[in-house]
Amino acid sequence: LVPGLIAIIMTLIGALLTAMVVAREWERGTMEALMVTPVRIQEILLGKIIPYFILGMGGMAVSVAMAVWVFEVPFRGSYGVLFVTAALFLLTSLAMGLLISVVAKNQFVAGQIAIIATFLPAFILSGFLFDIGSMPKAVQMVTYIIAARYFVNILQSLFLAGNVWTVVIYNALALGIMCLFFLFLVRKRMKKRLE
Repeated sequence: LVPGLIAIIMTLIGALLTAMVVAREWERGTMEALMVTPVRIQEILLGKIIPYFILGMGGMAVSVAMAVWVFEVPFRGSYGVLFVTAALFLLTSLAMGLLISVVAKNQFVAGQIAIIATFLPAFILSGFLFDIGSMPKAVQMVTYIIAARYFVNILQSLFLAGNVWTVVIYNALALGIMCLFFLFLVRKRMKKRLE
C-alpha cells in the first residue's frame, strides 16, 4: 500500500491542484490581462506547471522518506530511476490537470472533473487498492488509460524488487506517450485569444 500511496499523493498534487489554476485565472478575470501581455502561451503554461512540479516532487521526496524511515518499507531500487519516473508521472498529471482547467474555465467544475477523471481512477484502477489481475477483463482494459497504473507498477518494482528494467522501461514509455499526448492537447486547446 505504501508505494501506491505515493502515486495517489502525486496525483492529488499534480492533477487536482493544477486543474484549478487556469480556471481560477478565468474566474478572476486575470487571464484576460495575461492575454494582452507579450508573454507567449508556452511561457504561461510553464509558469503554471513549474511551481506544482516542484511541490509534487517535494511531496514525492517526503512520501518516500516516510515510507523508508517511518514505515520501514525496504527500497531496493535506484533513487535516480525513482526521480526520473516520478518526474515523468508528475508531468503527465500536471498536463491532465491543465487540460481539465483549460476546458472547464470554472474552479468548481474543474475540481469535480479532476476528482472523477484522475483521482478516483488512480485510487481504484491503478492497482493501488485492487490487484489488476483479479479485475474483470473489461475493467483491465480500462486500466491501460490510467497513468497511475504505470507509476504504481514502477513504484512496486522499485520498492519490492529493485530496478527491473523491463518493468521500468515499459511503464516509463507508456507514461512518456501519455505525457506528450496531454501536453499536445493542452497546447492545442489553449490559445492566446479570447473566445
